[in-house]
Formats: sequence, C-alpha cells, structure tokens
Amino acid sequence: MSLSFEKRKKRILEALRRDGRVEVPVLADQLQVSAETIRRDLERLDREGNLKKVHGGAVKLESDSQELPYEIKTRLNAEEKAAIGKQAAALINDGDTVMLGNGTTTIEIIRNLGESRDVTIITHSTPTLLLALESFPGRIIFIGGEVNKRQKSVEGPLADLVLNQLRVNKAFISAGGVSLVDGITDYELSEAKISRMMMDRADEAFILADSSKLGRTTFANVCPLDDVYMFITDKHCSPEWKQYLSDRDIRVFIAEAE
Repeated sequence: MSLSFEKRKKRILEALRRDGRVEVPVLADQLQVSAETIRRDLERLDREGNLKKVHGGAVKLESDSQELPYEIKTRLNAEEKAAIGKQAAALINDGDTVMLGNGTTTIEIIRNLGESRDVTIITHSTPTLLLALESFPGRIIFIGGEVNKRQKSVEGPLADLVLNQLRVNKAFISAGGVSLVDGITDYELSEAKISRMMMDRADEAFILADSSKLGRTTFANVCPLDDVYMFITDKHCSPEWKQYLSDRDIRVFIAEAE
C-alpha cells in the first residue's frame, strides 16, 4: 500500500534537508509511487512554501533577505494592495485606536479613512504619517526613534519605549512573507520586532499580505502562523492557501479590487 501524502511529505523534506536537492525519479523509486504523484507532491509543497520546485525535482527554499527600496515596492501589486487597504479600513470602527505597521500595503488603509474623525492611528512609518497629515481627519500619534532611511520608518529603543506605553483596539501588520513552515516573516529584524510588539499591544491583530507573499520566507521571523487569527489578502489567493489558513482557524478576508 502506498504512503499517504503526509508521510511522503515527511520523507521528501527529510531528504531535502539532508541533500539540499531531491530528484523525481529517485523519490518515485524510494516511495514506490509514480513520477506524476511525486511531481504533484512537489508542486503542492512548493505552494506551501516548503521547497522550490525546479526541473526534474526540487531544492531547498532559500530565504529572501534583501528588501527592495520603498519607492520600488509601491509599484508592485499596487491594485491588490489598494484592495487590501480598503478591506482593512472597513474593519476599523468609530472610536478605535489603531496601530499601523510600516509598508506599502498598510499605507493604503489611510486612503480609506477620510471620514474617520473619531479614530486614532499610531504608526512608525513616515510615508503613512505624511499621507495622514494630508487626508486623515482623526488623531495621529507618531512613534519616534532612529530613522531607517531605506524603509522610511523609525526603530530602536525610543520606538520600543513608546509602544510599550500604549494599548490599542487593532493592529494592522504588513508581512514580507507567509509560509506554512516559517510563519509570518519580514526583511529586517527591527521591523519584525516592532510588528511583534504591535501585535502584543493590540486586542486584535490583522496580517496584511498580497498573494505574491504566500509561500515566501523572508529574513526575520515575526510570528508563527499559530499566533495569527485574522488575515487579509487579495482575490488571487489560491483555494489551497485559503484551506491552509482555514485549517489553522485563521479568519481570512479576501479583498476584491474594484
């Protein structure tokens, strides 16, 4: 009797950790299944973020450690990010105090809060601050600290000190990567730390990630998926990923672009 997918998955990942690469014919022989079954397994494991499928087999998934400059990121998946920001803004109620993490997705929330006079936003993102000064009628609290010029945010002990003094209703955190293995990740240790602190200081935390982030691991760990309860992504999120998240009791909001 052939092995179940979960047992094949365990054997495949063990071989990958040991050898760094696996080949379809070798796995098919070892696991006594067809080459087509192995290809389907590798495709599924690729979507889950466990490995990278290549011609004839698969290789270890290398973490993506270099983040693009902020200005470039604003042009990537812009339609999806705008939809996610609108969906997130719809979850903010009058009277809410909200933390917004840094990123080109979370800033889109501000564009949809033009009527929210009774909302307080707290952020360490300078682009978010500048946009809020132009269009947001509510209360703004900017977290001070050392400026990260590349990512246009602040960080360090001063930022930590302010965050530890605050408690909010909701936090919206932008993810650099989302993996079933590595959970929610970011590109920089400092940003990952602030994201964790914001989540800890909020009654409800929402992870924002367009579908290009699914199955990707970046440099710094924010939290495991078991710590995530609400997730906002775009309409291109695959049925498999919706099921993966649902299986972990994560509520998924799908943002539809106009």
